[in-house]
Amino acid sequence: MTQVRTRFAPSPTGFIHLGNIRSALFPWAYARANNGVFVLRIEDTDIERSSQEAVDVILQSMQWLGLTPDEGPYYQMQRMDRYRQVVAQMLDSGLAYRCYVTPAELDELRERQLAAKQKPRYDGRWRPEPGKTLPSVPDGIAPVIRFRNPQGGTVVWEDKVKGRIEISNDELDDLVIARPADAGEDGIGTPTYNFCVVVDDIDMAITHVIRGDDHVNNTPRQINILRALGAVPPVYAHLPTVLNEQGEKMSKRHGAKPVTQYRDEGFLADAVVNYLARLGWSHGDDEIFSREQLLQWFNLDHLGKSAGQFDEAKLRWVNSQHIKAADAARLTPLVIEQLQRRGANVAADAAWLEPAINLFKDRCATTVELAEWLEMLARPVEPSAQDLEDHVTPAVLPAIESLAKRLPDVSWDKAGIATAIKQTLGEFGLKMPQLATAVRVLVCGRPQTPSVDAVLALFECNIVVARLQKAKK
Repeated sequence: MTQVRTRFAPSPTGFIHLGNIRSALFPWAYARANNGVFVLRIEDTDIERSSQEAVDVILQSMQWLGLTPDEGPYYQMQRMDRYRQVVAQMLDSGLAYRCYVTPAELDELRERQLAAKQKPRYDGRWRPEPGKTLPSVPDGIAPVIRFRNPQGGTVVWEDKVKGRIEISNDELDDLVIARPADAGEDGIGTPTYNFCVVVDDIDMAITHVIRGDDHVNNTPRQINILRALGAVPPVYAHLPTVLNEQGEKMSKRHGAKPVTQYRDEGFLADAVVNYLARLGWSHGDDEIFSREQLLQWFNLDHLGKSAGQFDEAKLRWVNSQHIKAADAARLTPLVIEQLQRRGANVAADAAWLEPAINLFKDRCATTVELAEWLEMLARPVEPSAQDLEDHVTPAVLPAIESLAKRLPDVSWDKAGIATAIKQTLGEFGLKMPQLATAVRVLVCGRPQTPSVDAVLALFECNIVVARLQKAKK
């Protein structure tokens, strides 16, 4: 049985966003689910628009999401000699030919065809045929090289998303597979994208091409070249577009963020993988699942046929579910990283970290929100003047002073702290919200937290007492 080999082949012409990276997730998942090989190929033939910075974001995004390739990255610009070698072979075998039509002549041909309400297409004037006399080779014109597309018949494939697709060969003209720029002694210039893709897929033994449906129009041309070169076309699955929240195609121009920004904003890699998988694939009604479950369930039969619409609120909800389910030990390094970004230095072995994460994670959608809560444990707090005025009132100050004196004498845990608070309430005839809210403001810097005794137990006793004592200053 042939080993499954899939590929992700991004163009580094802009920062990769979630709509792009989904085209990496599905081939990665299919390869993993079938003990296959996942190949990363950087299609950087657009020299003017490609950038190393964009390549770096692709690599960082895949690393963060755990979409690790088994092979690559391969770079098309480093394979130009191989592409030219195949072009030369095609010229020698009659599968390709040199075409000397100038851009001006093509423009004139196009205008005539449009005026006649015909589909604009190259008319094959330089295509060699038995008994055909070709024009004289003009001086000073560097030729393009065209593929001899089959005439008559159709190109057919069973797309795993779109079903059977059939295109008449008469709809396809002879594709340019090399342009004259940088032509060497062999007269072969720069191979074109559609051609390089085919050579790559053959050389890399790709069995399944899972990519966006903006490539559907390229597929019949690529299949014809594959077959001409004696290769069996891979299985194709063309994924519907990912739309943004306004219903437009997701793009940087329409506000899409680089994938790495979600990492910086406190999203978990597994949650993003979970969300993206559901944005074009399903396993029954399952909304929340682990990476392991995804790989256990994933196949091409349940890919969605309609466009998925990105919803950041839904992504935040999915992330919150993963945070709730995550072990504190797993969240700890992520929270420390967020605290450090906020200027708070925390030791990885700080005793309060894991208990604090466990206490607060159920109310947080991101690790940024977790860090916002835990910042009060990492450095001094500064309650707002309004909170102090509203909650640390003259009526409650004596109780705060008394509590500060009691706390060092109790066992420093939730039960001991609760006892001290109850004794203080009884002593001054106060209700829990009066004292608890004032304590929260002074110790935590905010009036709302989980159970006050549980929160205070996260701090060292001397820090709580010192913060309470500031009330009388």
